[in-house]
Amino acid sequence: MTTTAHGAPSDAQRDAPTIGKLADSMELDRSEGLPRPAMVATVREVRERLRRIEAVTDVALSKLTTEDLLDELLARLQELLDVDTAATLLLDESGQFLSPVASRGLEEEVRHGVRIPFGRGFAGRVAAEARPIAIAEVTPSNVINPILLRKKVRSLLGVPLLVGDTVLGVLHVGTLRPRAFSDEDTAVLQLAADRAAGAISARRSYIDRAAAASLQRSLAPRRLPDIPGYQLAARYVPGSQYGVSGDWYDLFTLPDDRIGIVIGDVMGHGLRAATIMGRIKSALRAYALDHDDPATVVHHLDRKLQHFEPGQMATLIYAILDAATGAITFSSAGHLPLTLISAAGHERLLEKSHGLPLGVDLAAPRSTGTLTLEPGSLLCLLTDGLIDHHNSDIYMGLTTVRTVLAHSVTADSPYGLAESACAALMTTLIGDRHVDDDVTILAIGREACRGNPTTQPETSRSSTPGDLSSLAS
Repeated sequence: MTTTAHGAPSDAQRDAPTIGKLADSMELDRSEGLPRPAMVATVREVRERLRRIEAVTDVALSKLTTEDLLDELLARLQELLDVDTAATLLLDESGQFLSPVASRGLEEEVRHGVRIPFGRGFAGRVAAEARPIAIAEVTPSNVINPILLRKKVRSLLGVPLLVGDTVLGVLHVGTLRPRAFSDEDTAVLQLAADRAAGAISARRSYIDRAAAASLQRSLAPRRLPDIPGYQLAARYVPGSQYGVSGDWYDLFTLPDDRIGIVIGDVMGHGLRAATIMGRIKSALRAYALDHDDPATVVHHLDRKLQHFEPGQMATLIYAILDAATGAITFSSAGHLPLTLISAAGHERLLEKSHGLPLGVDLAAPRSTGTLTLEPGSLLCLLTDGLIDHHNSDIYMGLTTVRTVLAHSVTADSPYGLAESACAALMTTLIGDRHVDDDVTILAIGREACRGNPTTQPETSRSSTPGDLSSLAS
């Protein structure tokens, strides 16, 4: 059995049932038990049709753009099925309308931006019922596209564009004379539709990943701000399973010279998650200019998300740093807690001011917490991709994070407090494994005052720095 590099069935495997069905249905005259010359000729004709379609789509899948593939496929279908019109319609993102993207003999559909409601008319029924439908005589009662009537299309055959159980759109052909389409015609058209659907799905996935990655790069801070007396470092690694998703971080200067600090994670993956992430980032910066209280900013973000992106969820922490004093105010919307490590290696997991994620309950209260980043101490923010291999117990992963950070703070590193912390986390928790989900880390270290003893947070749970080699498992 031949399979693709990823274990999926090859084109030949996918087509085998269709080709076998056609051959079985036509090769033998069951009443006589012997092949007839006319039937043999028909088998040869159908096999030639399938061979030509397969040749076209195989070349197109590897060398043509989706647009060129669809145009070439429709042209071949016109010749192979002896039809006057051929068109491909795709469902829009809402799943409510079909729009033509390629057409032969019905070019006006594309130029005029025709939209066919899902479940209505000929193409709408094919999509809704996810099965082939033929119309022997086109009338205003069974089609709603006026172009079909104006072009005097008499008969239609349509099949769904399917990837698994998902309907991407419809492929249909038509004639200007009455015609009863055969089962063989339907099988050939469905084969072409399956190949087109595979190409469309693959290209969409590629474009989605590329666009999401480009959007993610464009929205990431071009450089971390220079803050006298502080060290900043960050890491972002896209997940190998889903590609870029909704992880993000941001640092920006406010009008009063305080520093805005953000880390967040939008539910979902791909371009949509990255797009929503970009909208949240822009909105947060705008609200941050108008409101000094992080909880108020988070509340406005929640209202904005629930109004314009209903059903979408996101977590984040928004904090404001007064660099002169090290004072930080912050508010969390369901995100992993902040980790604060003192110069002596004592750690705190800041779980206060931990509200619900954005998009859950607008009436839920939002609160603001406070902390002080003392000289020699470190603050770390991260997303769950860093600890997803500890998914059986998230607190086990957080315990490992705190221990690694405590060790990095007390270690003497030439790379600086924040950079050493990021490097230690990636080395210990990621190592040489491929991450499934995005990993984002943001570390902020305050330089120690020379000649002065460092202070510690008032309340802390101590961890003893030691050998970290056993923590990665």
